[in-house]
Amino acid sequence: MSAEDHYLDAIEALDNGNREEALKQAYKAVKLDPEHTDAWQVISDSHLNSKGQANNLIDASKSLSAVKKIVNLDPSRIDMWVRGGRLLADELGLMIDALEWWQEVRHHAPYEVTPLIEQATIMADLGLYQEGRERIETILNENMDVATSQYGRVHQLLGLFNSAIQQDQSQYFKPWEKRHPGWSAIESKMRKPPVSETFIFMLVTVPILFGVVILSNMLAGEGFTAFCLTSIVIFVAVIAGMRFTKNMFRSINRPAFNLLRAMNFESSTGYSIISEEIKTSVLYMYILQRKPIAWQERMLLIVEENTSLPKNWKLELPDFDSHLDEIGYIEDGGEQSPFWETGDTAEPHEEE
Repeated sequence: MSAEDHYLDAIEALDNGNREEALKQAYKAVKLDPEHTDAWQVISDSHLNSKGQANNLIDASKSLSAVKKIVNLDPSRIDMWVRGGRLLADELGLMIDALEWWQEVRHHAPYEVTPLIEQATIMADLGLYQEGRERIETILNENMDVATSQYGRVHQLLGLFNSAIQQDQSQYFKPWEKRHPGWSAIESKMRKPPVSETFIFMLVTVPILFGVVILSNMLAGEGFTAFCLTSIVIFVAVIAGMRFTKNMFRSINRPAFNLLRAMNFESSTGYSIISEEIKTSVLYMYILQRKPIAWQERMLLIVEENTSLPKNWKLELPDFDSHLDEIGYIEDGGEQSPFWETGDTAEPHEEE
């Protein structure tokens, strides 16, 4: 049988829900034709469940390996770049690697907005607000095409970064700092799960709405006018309650968000920075259980290895300008110029 025959058998098996047979036939196809990208995609698909998630760490890793094969063979496959970024950041927790991955996408699709949005999202999760805002500002400054479905996300991220940057930077939780006051806040709240946004809304807004209904009957009476006035007041109360609830939710659960950031740091670097007491707490287990299975399994391996953070450790981010050569820009005296403006006979720039 040819590679194409095995590939077609793999497709049929996958359509029938027989993932084991699909993998068997797909691997036979790529053995005969290592550049068969469609067969590699079947391999990636077969290691994910019907929801596009990995069942365990092994499946996530093998699906990612197949994705890497595909984008190496065909860098134009944006759908596979997106899958790889999601597997790295969401399923495996490798956020620093995901930043590098999305930067590599920019080499092949420098005008694509998705890599910048994903990089900004990862930086928000890591608490790198200034760097994250620079990613969003790149979209705006270069007047890049943003899909309608992405406008809301860009606006939300920009608002988050602007709000965070206006605050005292010393208050940013930096999990790699052992004596940061954020650790004390986590320890004080670690024995309980975070408070849900719905609970806060019900606790704050429902009594107000109940009071509005009672007062409207007493003051406004009955009739269409009274009904309209009551409806407007209820609408305003709900909107105000939602905004208040969102702010309260962030404030009350700040220790939980800080612990999540510390867990993201551990999953991204492989270094253990969270104390044993916190790792056995209710709050830690609550967050861990809501992560994908592959993420949980990888985190447990990090806990078992218990590798300490090096003394002089420093976070290293990708070179976010590395893609400029792909679109005809070169670095010259601190400025990038299009290659069509330089020419082969251009004089070297002399520093003053």
